[in-house]
Amino acid sequence: MNRLWLQLTLGFALVALVSIVTVAALANARARDTFRGYLAQSQALESGLVEQLAEHYATYGSWEGVEAPVARGPGAAQRPGRGVGGPPWSGMVLTDAEGRVVVAGGGPGAGQTLSARQLAQAIPIVVNGQVAGYLVARASGAAALPAAAQRFLDGLNGAFWTAGALAGGAGLALGLLMAWRLAAPLRRLATGARRIAAGQFDERVPVAGPAEVRTVATAFNDMAAALAAGEAERRQMVADIAHELRTPLTVIQGNLRAMLDEVYPLSREEVARIYEASRGLSRLVDDLRMLSLAEAGRLDLHVQPVAVGPLLAREAALFADLAAGQGVHLHVETSGDLPKALADPERLAQVLHNLLSNALRHTPAGGRITLRAGSGSNGSLRLEVEDTGAGIAPEDLPHVFERFYRADRGRTREHGGSGLGLTIANELVRLQGGAMGVASAPGQGARFWFTLPVCDGCSGADVSSGPGGL
Repeated sequence: MNRLWLQLTLGFALVALVSIVTVAALANARARDTFRGYLAQSQALESGLVEQLAEHYATYGSWEGVEAPVARGPGAAQRPGRGVGGPPWSGMVLTDAEGRVVVAGGGPGAGQTLSARQLAQAIPIVVNGQVAGYLVARASGAAALPAAAQRFLDGLNGAFWTAGALAGGAGLALGLLMAWRLAAPLRRLATGARRIAAGQFDERVPVAGPAEVRTVATAFNDMAAALAAGEAERRQMVADIAHELRTPLTVIQGNLRAMLDEVYPLSREEVARIYEASRGLSRLVDDLRMLSLAEAGRLDLHVQPVAVGPLLAREAALFADLAAGQGVHLHVETSGDLPKALADPERLAQVLHNLLSNALRHTPAGGRITLRAGSGSNGSLRLEVEDTGAGIAPEDLPHVFERFYRADRGRTREHGGSGLGLTIANELVRLQGGAMGVASAPGQGARFWFTLPVCDGCSGADVSSGPGGL
């Protein structure tokens, strides 16, 4: 009973059974009443009562004094002693031409008016070509029918039940087929889910059946594709992390081994070199931890109104000496009426720090780096870091925000960073409600931009210009 197709089949069978029994019972009752009414009218016509009533109206010009023959029932003159409503009659109703009851041997009382539907089923009494009244013959439900009539009615009822049984069998077979077809896609989904759970991420299910089933199948395939992509990304990330950790560990272990073998002297310079390698390893671990927290949405943010002008000036001052040492000119462009950004000032400074570090690594001596702030689309604030370096190839542009990606494969970690700075910056901007992008072409430098939501109605006292005090 825990099978869906079996439950659906039993449900179809129950609905069919209830419907057939209800229809058969109603049809049986309706046929019995209609047949009894037909017999009642037939006997009324055969009894000569209609002719007697027409003769009475023709003689007296009205229905006065007609109560006696009607009350005795049809054929009373031919069969004395039958009494009122003798079998199969339960009574007679006589109306005038307008349908008002004149005599009520059963049913509505005298003076009431019959409906048009009731009159349509009555026997008209015609006198001189005009309808003088109507006779309604009512059959008694308790009266026994003649043997031939009873056999006819029993045969008709049997035909109803036989037709109901055949319809029920056909409905049960169709219900079984429909239940099986409805359950089949679910079985395929269950099989596909078990295969995906076993690691077969290339599993897909056919998109077929009703619209709802196709929607579920499409969603399942989309989920499987996302899991496959996530698994591929996870494996690539593990391989990248292992690769990135191997280099500093190799440096540390090699230098230590060389000192133990007295290849390198045990000097302060060699220890300092090992210490710098360990610091790079520590920075890489910290970057990985921050990136994982950012991607999981668990990085703590202290969003507040921030004046970006002073923040850009502060970051430019921090990189001024380094830029001057490389022969690069660092310039800031802002307008005086910039709105305040809603951001975490510490994380915003980290984004600018990563972008400036990346620009300095790729800008040659004599080049220029510009920090720019202005109004963006949809009322946002737009910040840019533009350099005059070698630029980025078109095939590399879609990948610049990926983990451990370096456009220049020849760069080492010492000169090219860990490959996580832009990824972290992109995630930090996303967490603060903004978006980041890049525009570049070979030989034309690169322009990294990002947007931030603005603070409407902020007063000067609400504004923070840097990470201090957090």
